[in-house]
Amino acid sequence: MRTTSQSSGKMPKPIPTETAPQDAIALLTQDHENVKALFEQYEELGDRAHVSKHKLALQICQELTKHTMIEEEIFYPAVRQAIKDDDIMDESLVEHASAKDLIAQIQSMEPGDDLFDAKVKVLSEMIDHHVEEEEGEMFPKVRKTKLDLEELGEAMAARKEAIELPPV
Repeated sequence: MRTTSQSSGKMPKPIPTETAPQDAIALLTQDHENVKALFEQYEELGDRAHVSKHKLALQICQELTKHTMIEEEIFYPAVRQAIKDDDIMDESLVEHASAKDLIAQIQSMEPGDDLFDAKVKVLSEMIDHHVEEEEGEMFPKVRKTKLDLEELGEAMAARKEAIELPPV
């Protein structure tokens, strides 16, 4: 860990985390990686691990809910103006709506319900597709704009921190 050059008892500089300033795309990409890892953990759990799978699925749903909120409230409106590509932005919103519908279904289910695993699998595939489009098409366009991605990232991180969802 790095420390400040002064030895006046100041705390060492933190290693970048969710709360440290980062640009908007880095924050969203980190969210993508975190959720992908959670989906992988889910897949590794056996068929009998209903309670663990349910808890993990609810955690995935919470992460995705926060992610979609900061994208829709802060990132997408700024990006829509900057890149002038309504098609990609509209498609992203439709994908979010489909994911939110599936998230609501998963959250209302009990461990071991029919189709629970199938719904989590379909959600995973939907999110993979959405992430590929964001990271492969949208983010490169955004990087070419004059958007202040650090300022946007700070606003998104603050909003994400303020979102209160029921505990898993």
